Amino acid sequence: MLSKKIEKALNEQIKIEAESSQVYLSMACWAEIQGFEGVAQFMYAHSDEERMHMLKLVKFVNERGGHAKVSELAAPPIEFGSFKDMFQTLFDHEVFVSKSINDLVHITLEERDYATHNFLQWYVSEQIEEEALARNILDKINLIGDDKGGLYLFDNDVKQIVAQGVADTPQ
Repeated sequence: MLSKKIEKALNEQIKIEAESSQVYLSMACWAEIQGFEGVAQFMYAHSDEERMHMLKLVKFVNERGGHAKVSELAAPPIEFGSFKDMFQTLFDHEVFVSKSINDLVHITLEERDYATHNFLQWYVSEQIEEEALARNILDKINLIGDDKGGLYLFDNDVKQIVAQGVADTPQ
């Protein structure tokens, strides 16, 4: 059984994951209209992944005797300036999500809810990967700078990452 404090904190994380999905969906739309198919595919896939993170939390809350709440979401930005700005926003957002997960883990320790603590370890590991991926992409964009040819090659590289990720996903 979840404490009210943990249920409330998990519901806040559900909202964060849902908003993350929306942010990445907005980034996908922006990249697509800029003509960057690979980056758009990457962001669409990332949006789906964030939604799955949200659903995993929803099911956990409900299975543990709580009530997962579907709440109103903040509208994401629709313009991102440049690809560097967009990927900086992505990286900053992943750092924010990591902090939120860490705060949630801290609450589970305070409440001595070791089952929820154990469940959240998957999210801790996932955030390490998410931050590393975002940092890696941002580093590549910084190397490319404003070179249009470099951005074209980067977009094709990202398309390969998405294709490889789909091939590696268990069916």
